[in-house]
Amino acid sequence: MGFMSFLRDDRVALVGMGVAAVALISSMMAVVTMVIEDNKIERSEPKTQYITQETEDSLQLETLEKLINHPSYSIREVAVKILCDRAVNDDDTVHILLHGITRTDYDYRLQCLKALALLLSQTGETPATFDTLKAYVAMVRSLEIGLDEDELPKLNDPHFDEYYLRDMAERTNLLIIYQLIQKNGASELIKAKFVERWLAKQNWGDSEGEIQANFKMYTEGNKNNPIRSIVDCIRTASMGLDTLRRCGLVAKVESPPYQEVWDITFSTARPGEGEDGVQDPDLSAEDIRRLRREAFVFNDGSRPISRQDIVERSSR
Repeated sequence: MGFMSFLRDDRVALVGMGVAAVALISSMMAVVTMVIEDNKIERSEPKTQYITQETEDSLQLETLEKLINHPSYSIREVAVKILCDRAVNDDDTVHILLHGITRTDYDYRLQCLKALALLLSQTGETPATFDTLKAYVAMVRSLEIGLDEDELPKLNDPHFDEYYLRDMAERTNLLIIYQLIQKNGASELIKAKFVERWLAKQNWGDSEGEIQANFKMYTEGNKNNPIRSIVDCIRTASMGLDTLRRCGLVAKVESPPYQEVWDITFSTARPGEGEDGVQDPDLSAEDIRRLRREAFVFNDGSRPISRQDIVERSSR
């Protein structure tokens, strides 16, 4: 009697219905999960694909043009890199750009300068087609054209760097030159008469003393721009200081009569001469010949002596 009363209790009936519902739902979920797992389609992970040199060479200009205008940044970047690699190794393209930077049309000249800067930035190293006397002559000519377009600022303020207010074409040109001579030195730039045709024509002052004082302040002070860096490269290049002296930018007494190689100081005076360039009267002709034959050999004995281990005096 008591058990039947317990079964007829509404609370027991509700609990039983709840347990049955939970069991039914759990069974259905288990069945659905099994069906999903059995019918699941595994997607293979995408394989990394690389563009081979053969694929790059087969791309037509029309295809590259479409890729450059693609909405994806990565695709545009790859397309620009491929296009720059082709252009930088094409002598005709480089010739057209170098010819373009010497034109008087400002917009066209700036366009060509930006194209050259893009080629240098994309290739990552200095191309052989850029490191030529012809290229430096074109860049110096481009700078020379810009001298007549704007008024030259007077370079007499040690606390103000006027470089960033210069014309965009001039700044782009100077930056290209600095990138080139960083690795290859400034010898070709000096041969292209960069000092005579552009550097010496800047507004350093009116008198010889003022010009040399302002030039020294500008190149040895706190300024940090490509002009200062280019001058530093010119100073260390062969005939660099002589060219600066000849153009009146550096006085002879102010130029240091030494050069540093591997942190060792050597005199740059000619053998038999003092720092003032006067022949030493105490030296005989045989002594002078011996001094001219002197050389320094740097070798720790771990390898055979080669030509690169020998540092000779500069005969100038």
